Amino acid sequence: MWGGNTVTKDEEKAEVLNAFFASVFNSKTSCSLGNQLPELEGRKQNEAPIIQGETVSDLLHHLNMHRSVGPDRIHPRLLRELAEVPTESLSIIYQQSWLTREVPADWRLANVIPIHKNSWKEDPGNYRPVSLTLVSGKVMEQIILSAVTRYVQDNQVIRPSQYGFMKGRSCLTNLIFYGKVTQLVDEVKAVNVDYLDFSKTLDTI
Repeated sequence: MWGGNTVTKDEEKAEVLNAFFASVFNSKTSCSLGNQLPELEGRKQNEAPIIQGETVSDLLHHLNMHRSVGPDRIHPRLLRELAEVPTESLSIIYQQSWLTREVPADWRLANVIPIHKNSWKEDPGNYRPVSLTLVSGKVMEQIILSAVTRYVQDNQVIRPSQYGFMKGRSCLTNLIFYGKVTQLVDEVKAVNVDYLDFSKTLDTI
């Protein structure tokens, strides 16, 4: 249902969901990294990494063949079993993309799948968009993630108190930490923990 009207055709449903997702999407940010992270000023910046063909080949050989395809319809199984064929070309594209800070236009495309979260299914606000991007683009994301992770670890950019989105920190380690908190409470000691949650975070990116 959208604007008080009930839609029944698949194309109309797609238009309704697209309109809602576009309405909550935020293409700009109001914060400045320069203001938020002053401690990064003066840090030595790493040079652009050399993206080796061996690295790309290894990532292609370890692709999950059960993942969905993107708009180009190239299945991960094809890239995995024929990894030697696109390795050199992809290595060049990845390297140039990093150096020029530009992403190929096709890699910005995605098939958006609406996933029902909870409550009333007729309300488009109860769906979360999942973007199925190109497999080749996802490989580049892994290369970037590896380089960024290595940089923040080597330069201690992220404080040890940071928990969310950190490798090796899960619900299990959170429960272990909670056990320590309850122990401190039993000992009548002060404990300060900040848990943050943002409404519709995944809908806005």
